[in-house]
Amino acid sequence: MPTWGTLPSVNYRKLGSSPLEVSEISLGSWLTYSGGVAREQAEACVRAAFEVGINFIDTANVYGQGASETLLGEVLSGYERSSYVLATKVYFPMSDSDHGLSAAQIHKQIDASLARLRTDHVDLYQCHRYDEQTPLEETMAALAEVVEAGKARHIGFSEWPVQRIAESLALPGVARWVSSQPQYSIIWRAPEAEVIPLCEREGISQIVWSPLAQGVLTGKYQPGQALPTDSRAASESMSGFIDRLLDDRVLEAVQRLAPVAEGAGLTMAELALAWVLRQPNVASAIVGASRPEQVHANAAASGITLDAQTLAAVDEAMGAVVVR
Repeated sequence: MPTWGTLPSVNYRKLGSSPLEVSEISLGSWLTYSGGVAREQAEACVRAAFEVGINFIDTANVYGQGASETLLGEVLSGYERSSYVLATKVYFPMSDSDHGLSAAQIHKQIDASLARLRTDHVDLYQCHRYDEQTPLEETMAALAEVVEAGKARHIGFSEWPVQRIAESLALPGVARWVSSQPQYSIIWRAPEAEVIPLCEREGISQIVWSPLAQGVLTGKYQPGQALPTDSRAASESMSGFIDRLLDDRVLEAVQRLAPVAEGAGLTMAELALAWVLRQPNVASAIVGASRPEQVHANAAASGITLDAQTLAAVDEAMGAVVVR
């Protein structure tokens, strides 16, 4: 077992206008701890996160239909509650009748999440998507009630349309957003156009998902070759969203990143994570992990600064495959 001195340690950033300090690298649980990874492995990954100073753990009620929250509740019960920042989400269907962001659903789902997570509050409660079927005023009022009740310290949103974010910010007497959770990576840069500029003005931080493009940016997938048998893409339980990233044009561009990373003295994962963290509005990059060594490797990206030459080389390597 490595000692603390041989492990990387992460830096921290302020989460929006909140007093929370979150680790630049955070531990996610989307496809991993909702059934893709055995309990022992998940527990080892959480332990590895704490070893390197990762204090921010992100989940959602819909991950495994409560399975991820339940597992994290069991594992985190062995840690002092003040030692970590816990985030979960609400919106996607939990049953045929339980979905969306109505007041009734927000109150029902926060209580169910807290029970599974074995805690009396989450630090961040996020709207997993925008609900076109519920008046915005109703959603925001319900979130304010959850905060006032002490069940959530702060609120955030994930993948909301910019217009809806702006409308929510204009409502009087509601809780203020502190975070936005968009997909963001070297490949997927869409948030740079409107979401990040708006959030910068409003004191809202990004906590980004899929910064490694589900592992594609590590270079493990080779164009024209079979998928590694131990990879996420080859896993029946974890591969549902990766197909569009396995296009040969994308994989060829990623291979062009290898000499860029090597020239900067970095691994491919370090390059990809440091690229995301170069953006001041990003508070944390959410990574999944099925093995403790992946947690340690990702944590090593915290604190890395990429120079202008490296950033330009990244853009040249990626070319037209970037989504803006």
